[in-house]
Amino acid sequence: MTKTLRLPTADGKLADFTVANTPLSPPERPVTGHRFNRVAYAAAHIVVDPLADNDPWLDRNIDWERTIAFREYLWDLGLGVAEAMDTAQRGMGLDWTGAKELITHAQSAARNRPDALIAYGAGTDHLAPGPDVTIDDVIRAYEEQVAFVEGQGGRIILMASRALAAAAKGPDDYIRVYNRILGQVKEPVMIHWLGSMFDPALAGYWGSSDDLRAMETVVAIINDNASKVDGVKISLLSAEKEIVMRRRLDPAIKMYTGDDFNYAELIAGDSQGYSHALLGIFDAIAPAASAALSKLAQNDLDAFHQILAPTVPLSRHIFKAPTRFYKTGVVFLAYLNGFQDHFQMLGGQQSTRSIVHLSELFRLADTARVLRDPDLAVQRMKTILATVGVA
Repeated sequence: MTKTLRLPTADGKLADFTVANTPLSPPERPVTGHRFNRVAYAAAHIVVDPLADNDPWLDRNIDWERTIAFREYLWDLGLGVAEAMDTAQRGMGLDWTGAKELITHAQSAARNRPDALIAYGAGTDHLAPGPDVTIDDVIRAYEEQVAFVEGQGGRIILMASRALAAAAKGPDDYIRVYNRILGQVKEPVMIHWLGSMFDPALAGYWGSSDDLRAMETVVAIINDNASKVDGVKISLLSAEKEIVMRRRLDPAIKMYTGDDFNYAELIAGDSQGYSHALLGIFDAIAPAASAALSKLAQNDLDAFHQILAPTVPLSRHIFKAPTRFYKTGVVFLAYLNGFQDHFQMLGGQQSTRSIVHLSELFRLADTARVLRDPDLAVQRMKTILATVGVA
């Protein structure tokens, strides 16, 4: 099958493009399992059922078999799963009721394999922000979700709260909420700091629109509760800010990079430390992530960067502003790579990126060597192009 197709360009024209790169071969799964020297979670997307007879903007229509199969694929590559998070359209199509279903299904699958690393988002998204919402309401909402995840036997990622961002008057309210919740959790949790580029409703989180001032508050909360915190996941798309924060944390606390622009250098680290990973882009580039982490564990830093470097332009494109629409690119790659038979998403969010954007994503995915079956990817790209009149 020919690997050449006509793709739209930014100037409104069409240009021939030929898939030229051999797909990256993921490392074989050792009998004893993968052994990385970084903890690495992929925030995983969900697969919808496109044949469900419902109102797609309003209803959940999840294909549980394909959704869980993708998590098995990530585990086979040695990656952990960050479940019911932003990449799964949490708060952008997946509500708390749907998240509970997802957590239940995923935890059931995880119980069947001892190598399954998984953690679950617990937040307050069943509490709508509003002028009548109090700090006590936010605390109760966190307690409800934490109790559900703990009741399933799951580890917790304590997600940022839109309701808290709206209700808080300043840093003291954040300190009160997080101290209360951390004082109750059964096992150490991950704190999630999601920047406003991922969710505009979280602007001013930790009581300040200045990230460095906000950092003072969250670092104090974490260090004061070090025995209850496994780590912090920071998603500000700033390597400099992440490094500053990393160096201020209690030595027992892990920094999990959520920087989908600069992850390679942050994971590699420097003479003063490194970051672990909790990344949405690892969903899309899982074979490359696994292969690179294997090389890093062998102290082959050159090979680590050689594998990951071509994925960075792809990631920056997928996560370009408006960053919150990155989920569309992640699911599009899953479609191209055969993990699902359609390009449909909860809430119709497949429509949030243009055909020009998706075409450039296709080119960059070839360069990154993450089109695992080029013939299939070309066929599926042509199907998408046909929907906009490109023959």
